[in-house]
Amino acid sequence: GERRLPLILQNLHRYFLYLAVIFLFVLARDVWDALWFTDASGQVSFGVGVGTLLLAANVVLLGGYTLGCHSMRHLVGGALDRLAHRPLRKTAYDCSSCLNRAHLKWAWTSLMMVPFCDLYIRLCSMGIWHDVRLF
Repeated sequence: GERRLPLILQNLHRYFLYLAVIFLFVLARDVWDALWFTDASGQVSFGVGVGTLLLAANVVLLGGYTLGCHSMRHLVGGALDRLAHRPLRKTAYDCSSCLNRAHLKWAWTSLMMVPFCDLYIRLCSMGIWHDVRLF
């Protein structure tokens, strides 16, 4: 009973981590798609707009939060007693640990960025705001 509940919650946390990583790939694909502009004649060209930068910042902030999660640290190397003979896993663990030191900052900044990106895209799609193309 009592001992089993924390284990269930930890596993549930890990499952949501896997889902969050999938969302990072989807959001990164959105950034890639935002780099390509189609003009009125149908010609596609590379470019960067303010919206592109906002979407990229969103992925970076959510990535910092997700990849620095203690469940990610456990996934990449925390289950091992020694990482000395596994340099790739040690590097991944060290990177995740570095991100974990600012986990709360990643959480708050991504929590503010997600709704702002949604609002920005919504207002641009409604024609209220216009995305400024930088190049």
